[in-house]
Amino acid sequence: MGAGRIHWKQTTQGRLKLDDKPPLTWNVYQPDKKKDSNLVLVLLGRRYLMLDTKAKLVYEVSPSQLQAEGSDFESDSLDVPSRLLPTTDWRLRDVGPAELIQLTLGDYGRTLEVQLPHPPDMRAFY
Repeated sequence: MGAGRIHWKQTTQGRLKLDDKPPLTWNVYQPDKKKDSNLVLVLLGRRYLMLDTKAKLVYEVSPSQLQAEGSDFESDSLDVPSRLLPTTDWRLRDVGPAELIQLTLGDYGRTLEVQLPHPPDMRAFY
C-alpha cells in the first residue's frame, strides 16, 4: 500500500457477524478513496482489524494508530507485518446489493463475516 493518510468512513449499511451472530460491539469502516477500496477496518469488541481483500490478509490495529474524526478515523498505513493475524478459508462473493467477505480468524478459530454495500451506480444520473 502506498504512503499517505487514509480517511476511514463509517459504513452505516455494513454488517458484521462472528460465527453467524452479530458481536455486542462492532462497526465497519471503509476508506473514502477508491484506490483503497480493497481495505476494510472493523471494530470487533475492543479490537480493531484491517482486512485487505486483495491480498487476503488481516492486520490487528492498535487504537493508537487511529485518530478519531467524529464517527470516522484517520490513519497512516495499517499494514504492519508484525501485526499480521493468521487467517484461512477466505471467500469473497457478490450477494446482490452487497459484497460478502468471509474468513476464519486463526487466533480466535472463529468465522468473521463482513457485508459491504456496493457503492451506488451514479452513471445513470449523468
